[in-house]
Amino acid sequence: MAQASGFWNKLASRYAASPIADEAAYQTKLEETRKLLRPGMRLLEFGCGTGGTAIRHAPHVAHIRAIDFSENMLEFARAKAREAGVENVTFELGDITTLPMPQERYDMVLGLSILHLLEDVDAVIAKVREMLVPGGYFVSSTACMNDIMPWFKYVAPLGKAIGKLPHLTFMSADDLVGKFQAADFTIVHRWQPGKKAALFLIARKPI
Repeated sequence: MAQASGFWNKLASRYAASPIADEAAYQTKLEETRKLLRPGMRLLEFGCGTGGTAIRHAPHVAHIRAIDFSENMLEFARAKAREAGVENVTFELGDITTLPMPQERYDMVLGLSILHLLEDVDAVIAKVREMLVPGGYFVSSTACMNDIMPWFKYVAPLGKAIGKLPHLTFMSADDLVGKFQAADFTIVHRWQPGKKAALFLIARKPI
């Protein structure tokens, strides 16, 4: 966690100032997620970054617990929440891989632009399943690197070794869907705005 935190702490200011790469696609993902939200729901978002998604969903649910392993990212997130007058999002320093199992399960877990940055994707998907109530949803958006630029798998380890890149896990879209299905999730929504774009999935835990 320390190495990853250092990388993203350095990047936080630039990340916070960067515009969303595909605003139309982002809005579509927000809308599809919002169709499932209800006033009494409790959500977890891991890898929340600077908090933009959690803040947008906050008016539609009871509470969102948003975690990230970069304290600098969280500082931007808390400032955004204060500016927006949002009080039902808790921003915490945390890592999904070591996060203790909650006493109460979540209605939805969000993992956006994060799964391809994790070393053990299967373990995280399985952990999220245990964190959800029966019938709960796992919403993800993932850069499937084997589809986008498979050749980069030969460059990425060097970039990580010299501190210029984070860890990257290379998966195809079908690989990722298979991981969800192996964890006994049902894919209820699958969407990509283009072949090279991130894969947006809404997966449901069995009731």
